[in-house]
Amino acid sequence: MKKQKYKHLLTELSGIITQGRSVALRQVNTAQVVTYWLVGRRIVEYEQGGHSRAVYGDELIKRLSCDMSVKFGKGFSEINLRNMRRFYLEFPIKIQQTLSVESAKPDKIEALQRTVSVRFILSWSHYCELLKEDNLQARSFYEIEAAENGWSMRELRRQMDSLLYERLCLSKNKRKIKELSRKGQVVEKPEDAVKDPYFLEFLGLKEETAYTETELEQAVIDKLEHFLLEMGKGFIFVSRQKRITMANRHYFIDLVLYNRFLKCFVLVDFKRGELTHADAGQMNFYLNYFRENETAKDENPPIGLILCSKKNSVFAKYVLGNINNKIFASKYKLALPTEKQIDKKLRLKSHG
Repeated sequence: MKKQKYKHLLTELSGIITQGRSVALRQVNTAQVVTYWLVGRRIVEYEQGGHSRAVYGDELIKRLSCDMSVKFGKGFSEINLRNMRRFYLEFPIKIQQTLSVESAKPDKIEALQRTVSVRFILSWSHYCELLKEDNLQARSFYEIEAAENGWSMRELRRQMDSLLYERLCLSKNKRKIKELSRKGQVVEKPEDAVKDPYFLEFLGLKEETAYTETELEQAVIDKLEHFLLEMGKGFIFVSRQKRITMANRHYFIDLVLYNRFLKCFVLVDFKRGELTHADAGQMNFYLNYFRENETAKDENPPIGLILCSKKNSVFAKYVLGNINNKIFASKYKLALPTEKQIDKKLRLKSHG
C-alpha cells in the first residue's frame, strides 16, 4: 500500500511540475513576442519622427543590431529586427500611448506589456512563419487555427505549404470564405469537415510507385498523428480494420475515426485507383451497420469518406447521389500542391 501511495504521489507531483513548466514556457514565449512587438513599435515611431526614408531605416537597423547584440546577445540580428518592425506594422493593436523616454519607466513598460499580451498567444517562431503569408485573410485563418489546435511551428509551416486555406476555399462560397479569416474552420455539418484533396506527402510514398491499399493503410497508421492533423479539426482515432460480421461473412473497415464536433463516427476506406459504384455500395453498407449497431442515442449518424487516388467529379456525383447516408469521395495526393495548381482551381471555381 505504501509503495502504491508513493507511486500516486510521484505521478501527481510529476503532473504538477510538467504543467508548471508548460505554463512557464508559454509565459516566456508570450513575453518574448510582446517584447519584440514593442521593440518594433518603437523603431517605427523613431523612423517616423522625420527620418522615414528607406536608406536611413536600413542604416538604423544595422546600427541597432550591432549595439543591441553587444548589450543583449543573440536575437537582435538585422533580419530579426526587420521582422520585429514588420510584426508591429502587420499585427496592429490600438494603443493611444506613444513610447518615449518617459514611457520607458518599468511601470509604464509593464502596463504596455499587459495590454499587448492579450493579443498574442503563439510563439515568436509562429509569427515569423505567419509573416511569410502575404494574403491577410489566409494569415488570419492560420493564426486562429494554430492557436486553437496547438500546432507546432513545423505543423503550421506544413499546413501553409499544403495551402490548407486555399483548399478549404475551394469548397466554400464567398461568405464562408470570409468567415474562415475571422473564425477559422468551423465544423458544424459533415461537409465542413471534409476536404478535397487530402495531401499525404508525409507518408513518404511516391505517386509513380506501385503499392497496395493495405500498404497505404499501414503507412497511414505509422504516421497516424500526421494523418489526423491532415484530416482536420476534432478527429480522434478509434480503430483500424474494424470487423463487421453479417450472415457468417466478415467485412473490414480500413479506419474508424470519431469527430467530436460532429459527434459521429467517420468511416474511412482507402482505394488505390478510381472511385467505383461498388465502393459507394460497400461504404453505404458499413454506414447502415454502424448506425444500427454502434451509434449511441445522443450521437449523430456516421459519415463515410472514400479516399481514392483518382476521381471523376461527374461520375462521383451520380454514384453518390440519392444515398440516404452521407458519403464523401476525396482524392488523396502524395505530394504537396504548387501555388499555381491551387490558384488555377480557385480561378476555375470563380468562373464556374
